[in-house]
Amino acid sequence: MQTDVLRRRRLTLTASCAVHGVQDGLSAALYVILPTLAEVFGLGYAQVGVIRAVKNSAMALFELPSGMLSERLGERTLLVFGLFCAGCGYLALSVAPGVMAIAVSLFVAGFGAAFQHALSSAIIANTFQSAGMRTALGTYNSAGDIGKLAFTGFYSLAIGVGIAWQGVVAGFGMTAVLGAAALFFILRRLRVGGRPSTEAQGQAPTGIVGWGIRDRTGFSALSVIVFLDIAVQSGFLTFLAFLMLEKQVPASLAAFAVVLTLAGGIFGKLGCGYLAERIGVRRSLAIVECLTAAGIIAVLFSPTLLAYLLLPVLGLALQGSSSITYATVSDLVRADRRSRGFAAIYTIASVASIAGPIAFGVVADRFGLAPAMLTMAVVVLLPVPISALLRPAKVGKVAG
Repeated sequence: MQTDVLRRRRLTLTASCAVHGVQDGLSAALYVILPTLAEVFGLGYAQVGVIRAVKNSAMALFELPSGMLSERLGERTLLVFGLFCAGCGYLALSVAPGVMAIAVSLFVAGFGAAFQHALSSAIIANTFQSAGMRTALGTYNSAGDIGKLAFTGFYSLAIGVGIAWQGVVAGFGMTAVLGAAALFFILRRLRVGGRPSTEAQGQAPTGIVGWGIRDRTGFSALSVIVFLDIAVQSGFLTFLAFLMLEKQVPASLAAFAVVLTLAGGIFGKLGCGYLAERIGVRRSLAIVECLTAAGIIAVLFSPTLLAYLLLPVLGLALQGSSSITYATVSDLVRADRRSRGFAAIYTIASVASIAGPIAFGVVADRFGLAPAMLTMAVVVLLPVPISALLRPAKVGKVAG
């Protein structure tokens, strides 16, 4: 019996990681697809920015409704639907004749991507409960970064050997569509993420309705922490290549700095989930945010070679913190409202990923890139005192 439970958990986590890898891989592939589109269709920088914003906005707009809808339809159906839509978006992109068609295709892909993070996180949290949940969610988070590296790397390699971009993009789309079909049968066989029963929907404890938040102060604190943390993550990754250019690094190697940081993030997201499991949320968050601040300052002032050596280490802390913060949702939100809670946090993260680069970009334009980086180092420390509001009595034994 115990073996069957462990096997079910392992397969559920594997399926969720696969979905995350494909969805995040499709999203990250745009970083390398957009320059091709700009060349083929003669797009200006403003058009490229608008096209990118269309996809991100669609994802941010529908992430919260996806979590709320899952309370009636179940996570499984919506996960499959989202992956299918994302695949259709990329299939349409491969035959898009112009700018409007590109925008519509990416809107569909962004719409599909919205039906993923919160739903998979809820499935994992409900499957693992307290038995290694944070480590499982950390593994899930790291799978997204693996997908990012795999899809961007494959596209770059394929274009480099002369394969037409349309064929590669169509291949990405077919991968998602076929993956959606496989996901449906796997999750149905595992009997996870199905439609909640009428009885389960009617079992809300007296006096607890709506969002199911058990600790409003803690959830509000977590929301602020996530916003600040993701704002710094997105801001640093956006301006890292520009920092390397200021260090007189060639453009190709400057872009490689981002890859190194993302590579470190894969292990950070996995390791920080385990760290929070062992020593608690508040202690692990304090360690990780302090390391991030120190790492940003070190990379800023280090010689070029040393800065490159530090980037994977910085990536461990910079991105690993999300495995600590996201997993805390399950401690603060009732089980039958976890999809909604995760959706709210992921929506906040999406908004932060848009606002962060803008805010730090304004600082950089006005005062220079170095002051902007130092501002990031200060902002990333703000979650440490705020985490005191994540009270042990409300965040379980692992609150620290």
